[in-house]
Amino acid sequence: MKSLTKIAFVILFLMSAQAQARVISDVDIAESISISEHTLNLNGAGVRSKFFMDLYVGSLYLPQRTTNIDNILNAPIVVIRLNMTSGMITSDKMSDAINDGFDDATDGNVADIQAQIDTFMALFSDEIAEGDQFTFAATKAFGVTAYKNGQQQPTIEGELFRQALLKIWLGDKPAQKSLKKAMLGQS
Repeated sequence: MKSLTKIAFVILFLMSAQAQARVISDVDIAESISISEHTLNLNGAGVRSKFFMDLYVGSLYLPQRTTNIDNILNAPIVVIRLNMTSGMITSDKMSDAINDGFDDATDGNVADIQAQIDTFMALFSDEIAEGDQFTFAATKAFGVTAYKNGQQQPTIEGELFRQALLKIWLGDKPAQKSLKKAMLGQS
């Protein structure tokens, strides 16, 4: 009977550890993160792929879990994290994809935020390597602060820019529909 109890305890321990840890495309996804004195919880995460190749894992962190896009866009702080899983992503390819994302997110009306986009794109000027991590902390109060591999970049102000950046992954024309669904916790 003792050994049965031990086996049950081990199974229970493994199940609880599995529920706390999440690995997607060989990337450990944190269940919560702390940024600017805010603790945010994982809302959802998924893979951005192209031609059957995983490019990166995108994660969405919020103060409270929700699938409502308006609530996310209006939250005081939203964090999107991208973990690069492919060495095929170059600086030029990432810049092109982000520029296309801004174009889709604004229905081609980027003129009002072009200066902020140009500043933001400097984040991708250095080569990108497999394992790189980009974190975008979008706050209503300050704008968007980007981090590359944990190193803080300048904050880019502007609510139109902040909304457009979030809509790259969460808008009506997201980078990938299945990734949006996964980030919303619907997969």
